Amino acid sequence: MFETAVYVNRRKKLLSKINRGVGLFLGNPESPRNYRDNVYPFRQDSNFLYFFGHAIPDMAALIDFESGETILFGKPVTLTDIIWMGNLPSLEELAAQIGATTAQPLSALEERIREALKKGRGIHFLPPYRMENTLTLAQMFGIPVASLAQHASLELTRAVIGIMGIKELAEIDEITKAINISGDMHVAAMRQTREGMKESDIVALITQIAIANGNGLSYNPIITINGQILHNHAYHNELKGGQLLLGDFGAEVASGYAGDITRTIPVSKQFETRQKDVYRIVLQALDQSIAQVAEGVLYRDVHLHAARIIAAGLGELGLMKGDPDAAVAAGAHALFFPHGLGHLLGLNVHDMEDLGENLVGYDEKVQRSSQFGLSSLRYGKALEAGMVLTVEPGIYFIPELIQLWKSEKRHTEFINYPALDAYLDFGGIRLEDNVLVHPTGSQVLGNPIPKEIDIVEMLRE
Repeated sequence: MFETAVYVNRRKKLLSKINRGVGLFLGNPESPRNYRDNVYPFRQDSNFLYFFGHAIPDMAALIDFESGETILFGKPVTLTDIIWMGNLPSLEELAAQIGATTAQPLSALEERIREALKKGRGIHFLPPYRMENTLTLAQMFGIPVASLAQHASLELTRAVIGIMGIKELAEIDEITKAINISGDMHVAAMRQTREGMKESDIVALITQIAIANGNGLSYNPIITINGQILHNHAYHNELKGGQLLLGDFGAEVASGYAGDITRTIPVSKQFETRQKDVYRIVLQALDQSIAQVAEGVLYRDVHLHAARIIAAGLGELGLMKGDPDAAVAAGAHALFFPHGLGHLLGLNVHDMEDLGENLVGYDEKVQRSSQFGLSSLRYGKALEAGMVLTVEPGIYFIPELIQLWKSEKRHTEFINYPALDAYLDFGGIRLEDNVLVHPTGSQVLGNPIPKEIDIVEMLRE
């Protein structure tokens, strides 16, 4: 946890944006894995963690936007709790740690909500994503589960996005810690990957580092020889010489902040020639994209710049043809680069995505595109100083997509389909760094994580 003043100041920022009604924040309960007492590893709701600090199950909070009062709700400590869990702070002590006005048992929450509703006061709550909290809200307000999201407070959601999107210095320190652990995980994978291992061996290796140094993994890792499958969470394949291994994984620190790094390495000691050719294009797209990041820049424009680098590079390899600008405008590059360039990073690896991707990443000036590939860009609007985001270009050879576009004769003026036959077994390459936005530029956070071809190969010697 941070110091008490951090949470007090965060709530003051929220009070400055909303001046009527009551804000309801539900923490997460524990979720049973296969019976009540055998639960999944607990992870607190990120919004609750941000404003109220405690990573403890079964908590809630109310903020009175008119009086400024903050009430923390939780379960009072019982003798049974102490027997099973040891000495625990009281609810009152927990409230004092975050500067809350008072503390009450969780059982009193619904009555406080009823009192506010009787007085005609509006209740603001954020869009729920966990079914347990969805059911709690539906019962509390008498709203059908199917329509509950429509009743979430747009005013509160926009206010939270505006506050959480700009990282405090202490947050940047925590994100940097997560990135450095993530970097250690990637370097270990680079050093130890060998022919004959399984993908699951690398998963075990990096998970051990994440748990030993932090709070475990920040998301389900992607570690695969089938890099053309963008979110591949199967780890059963044996590694063979000549293949590429794409690793997209990161660590979470105890405070909840995440790292999110991607590297692609050869299973053999060295990249093959065509692997180097494609890798260099992706690395150029990464480095030039990072160089473009600064306050006021539309991230959509950075994405499109990366797409033009990819189209031009593939043109030099004879896989694309024609004018790269025209190819990108038509969307032809998305055959090889079908995802967005990046997303915000913070307490969630896709930061604040639970609040609505379009609300986080788009606004009245920048609307989400419907074009294949560009439509997957999670963040497109102007960047602000203090934001942390990922930059992750890639090139993929997806046989099913290639065959479909080829059969439909799609973008034949830009794509050299006969030349792609030799790449159907290639897989994919993605490289990703985590970047802090400055007023006039950007900064790659954390210790350098090898990405140059010669350094990656040297680690294997």
